[in-house]
Amino acid sequence: MNYILIPMQPTDAQPTSIEPMVEKDWPTVRAIYIEGINTGNATFEKSPPEWASWDAGHLRACRLVARSGDGVLGWAALSPVSSRCAYAGVAEVSVYVARRSRGQGVGTKLLASLVEASEREGIWTLQAGIFPENVSSVELHKRHGFRIVGTREKFGSMDGRWRDVLLLERRSTVSGI
Repeated sequence: MNYILIPMQPTDAQPTSIEPMVEKDWPTVRAIYIEGINTGNATFEKSPPEWASWDAGHLRACRLVARSGDGVLGWAALSPVSSRCAYAGVAEVSVYVARRSRGQGVGTKLLASLVEASEREGIWTLQAGIFPENVSSVELHKRHGFRIVGTREKFGSMDGRWRDVLLLERRSTVSGI
């Protein structure tokens, strides 16, 4: 579960491009991930992995960054949910936006682009696990065709407190039909 609170407010931000993530983006991607961890509402993780571990756990074709000028504003990626071939078209979504870039539509651009990339790669189901308190992330996903399919009650303990996780999914109307 890798999501961050993304409040949506109008702003006069520089144009944002969505591009494939490359290894040299990792230091900034990692820093943005740490910002998400620090919110307490993005993930159960307490620290980011090293590049090799992150790289091994994410689909290469579906790794994106949002750029404005030379800066990375946010990132999105997919992780396979299983190594079993029956689930080859099912992936878990991660979307993170830098604190300085929240409320500028970066999350919207990243998730829309990630959905498109996933369908080009034959992914038929995207899933997301989001803390219910992360209302902005839940709403972002709903705007992109995700629906809540259930609540995983007391799914994990965080800082001595059990946390629920909403399970959302999006079924492609293009891939796997």
